[in-house]
Amino acid sequence: MFASIKGSKLLTVAALLVAFTVTSCGLIPSQVQSSINEVNVDESRLAIKGYDPVAYFTMSKPVLGSANHTATHLGATYQFSSAAHKALFEGNPEKYAPQYGGYCAFGVSKEYKFDIDPQAWAVVDNKLYLNLNPKVQSRWLEQQDELIVEADSIWNTIKDVPAS
Repeated sequence: MFASIKGSKLLTVAALLVAFTVTSCGLIPSQVQSSINEVNVDESRLAIKGYDPVAYFTMSKPVLGSANHTATHLGATYQFSSAAHKALFEGNPEKYAPQYGGYCAFGVSKEYKFDIDPQAWAVVDNKLYLNLNPKVQSRWLEQQDELIVEADSIWNTIKDVPAS
């Protein structure tokens, strides 16, 4: 087959073959721009287990989002309880997305990437922090200022590492 293809046609075929291979492997633009390990998501790329990140700020509580209101940030899909919350997030995703890609803040301070319980949360200095569970959160709250400093200094070294 390739013996009859010459010059620029061969380059065109090769380029198409590479493009097909990349797209069939599931690489999409959002994954190219961010690490697949940087954000804590489930197998469908859903962040915060479907909870609305904006609600932690505006309603001071965890609120389950809806598949009717979604936005993508760093390759993760976030759900919102309203179109208004979705619009706020899209206007400033860095403000509303959880710190450390949505991994447990206490775990990151100890160089681990643990899953979270959306009910174990805190907004500190207008940033959302999530924790593994309420027990871990109570330990984190006792030393949150020091642990945030530790986690901030560690995050860039572990953000691309697969979760623990």
